[in-house]
Amino acid sequence: MFELTPLTPGSTIGIIGGGQLARMLCLAAARLGFKTIVLEPQQNCPAAQVTNCHIDARYDDQAALQQLADRADVVTYEFENLPVATVDFIGLSTRVSPCSKALAVAQDRVEEKAFLNQSGLKTTAWCAIENEETLVAAIKKFKRGILKTRRFGYDGKGQIRLEDSGRITASEALAQIGHSPAIFEAMVDYTKEISAVAARDYDGHIQIFDIAENIHHQGILHQSKVPANISPKTVELAHNSITNVLHGLNYVGVLCVEFFVLADDTVLVNEIAPRVHNSGHWTEAACLISQFEQHIRAVAGWPLGLPLRHSDCIMENLIGEEVLQLAKIAEEPQSLINIYGKDEIRDGRKMGHVTRLMPRNKLKI
Repeated sequence: MFELTPLTPGSTIGIIGGGQLARMLCLAAARLGFKTIVLEPQQNCPAAQVTNCHIDARYDDQAALQQLADRADVVTYEFENLPVATVDFIGLSTRVSPCSKALAVAQDRVEEKAFLNQSGLKTTAWCAIENEETLVAAIKKFKRGILKTRRFGYDGKGQIRLEDSGRITASEALAQIGHSPAIFEAMVDYTKEISAVAARDYDGHIQIFDIAENIHHQGILHQSKVPANISPKTVELAHNSITNVLHGLNYVGVLCVEFFVLADDTVLVNEIAPRVHNSGHWTEAACLISQFEQHIRAVAGWPLGLPLRHSDCIMENLIGEEVLQLAKIAEEPQSLINIYGKDEIRDGRKMGHVTRLMPRNKLKI
């Protein structure tokens, strides 16, 4: 519908959402000579501090969305809990990447699991939960699992672990999530969690960053270690899976796929994220091209960069008051600090991250 010529320096990239991911996308865009315009209803959001223009408006404000579409040469977004109608509306006036199909699939866990299984990718066993009766049946069938809201859950929010002999009843669990539409995912025994971050351009070319091994605390990503301690078989399966997802969604931009690694080195897809991702933050310190620059290159119609990694590394999130340790962290050699500019420190809130570099093949996991 819109001409797919590469953007020239001085062009404007619109970003819906103004959090830390948008902030880092703005900085990457500026390095390449692009201007940015961010639409975000929070006045002093992290991205507002570094963008050329901030539209302070709701995501469903059509007048503001039209302003964004009129002023941007291409529009992208930083998170998946965005109304599909918002992306479709902007798409009437200018190019939007990734497309709304990726958004619709990723923001609903049932749609996501169905898409993955239909694409031939294995996931943990699951079933949609409509009411207490279906949840009771699921617990009886799978014995143990996790009840999750179909939409809006992240960093462990909207999730309850359940067992057939557990103390929480189906009725109590549904009450805890406000009787929201839900999914029940069977628990699986796995050896580790990994994630693949990759980019696809308009012509279907794909570049994949090295696989990260992830450690979570209370549902929030704590560390990403690269390289992951996994077999070549696991690497190949992860690469094949993310390639399948990117092509299946006709995706443009950076996308992340999270996996469970099983004892036999096979993988199950946990979830997909149609955006730059927390487990890819290490790329800004340890790679020639970061995930943020790669996303800007993709949506701008530029050639993708080679995701060459020059160092092993560990990326660690700074959660809540951990950010107050900055003076001590700053003393560490070979460490890159990134603070997000958020006004208020809160428990469980990502305030920044630090990536610690080391020579390749020196990282012990």
